[in-house]
Amino acid sequence: MAGRQIYNPDGFKNMEADGKITGYQFDFKAQYYRGITLSIVRDIKVNVDGEEVNREDIRLVVNGEAFTLEEMRTVIDSDYRWEFGDYATVTVCKEGGLAAGSHHIKAVQIIDPSYMPFQIEAVCEADFEMK
Repeated sequence: MAGRQIYNPDGFKNMEADGKITGYQFDFKAQYYRGITLSIVRDIKVNVDGEEVNREDIRLVVNGEAFTLEEMRTVIDSDYRWEFGDYATVTVCKEGGLAAGSHHIKAVQIIDPSYMPFQIEAVCEADFEMK
């Protein structure tokens, strides 16, 4: 898939708390044409520069609230939908974040709609610049 359509080029940023870099984030569009209730998201896999991110270190921020991937499975509130074409922010807990410069990301959205007999995977790759 075309990375520029999936990722917000201005959304790649390191996160800071109490003067320390605690991780990084990126803005990622939902790839399912009907939008997604958070409870059907089975996984978001993130790999940056060949380094696979642990599932426990990933959060999805929707409507200003962050959820772990396990927490998302229990969200039934319709205020927390990831609509098709809308960006949600994926945060990755990683001490020191990412170095400035060029990087390559491969992220996978895996959803499990109840009316489908299989899970749907959307693989999205792109090169980006961390400032």
